[in-house]
Amino acid sequence: MVFDREAVLFGAATHDVGKTVHVAELSGPGSAHEEAGRALLLDHGFGPERARFAANHASWAESGVGLEDLLVSLADKIWKNKRVPELEDLVVARLAEASGRAAWEEFIALDELLTAIGDGADRRLAFQASFPIHG
Repeated sequence: MVFDREAVLFGAATHDVGKTVHVAELSGPGSAHEEAGRALLLDHGFGPERARFAANHASWAESGVGLEDLLVSLADKIWKNKRVPELEDLVVARLAEASGRAAWEEFIALDELLTAIGDGADRRLAFQASFPIHG
């Protein structure tokens, strides 16, 4: 499968950078951090092709979303072991299209990988929660 690995790594690492502006969203719901993140990255010299991940990591269901964007969205979800079947189905379809394998084969391989990553979520989230945000 051909995709921009560096872009995915950048997006996975920076997609929530806007939460430094909207700190309440570090431990609570909200989407204000998305556009704030894009603006922060643009203001610090990153181009729109990289800054987009901060703004669109929750927009994976929209038509025309690229593979890199889907992978960043999937990384965002699996970090906290949140399985989103519709998102995973989109990724599986792209994998099957690229590999020529049956979708069920790609699903099994992806499911094993996501389960392995998701298994560490409780530990990661507990560590994150050990540094509470004080307003």
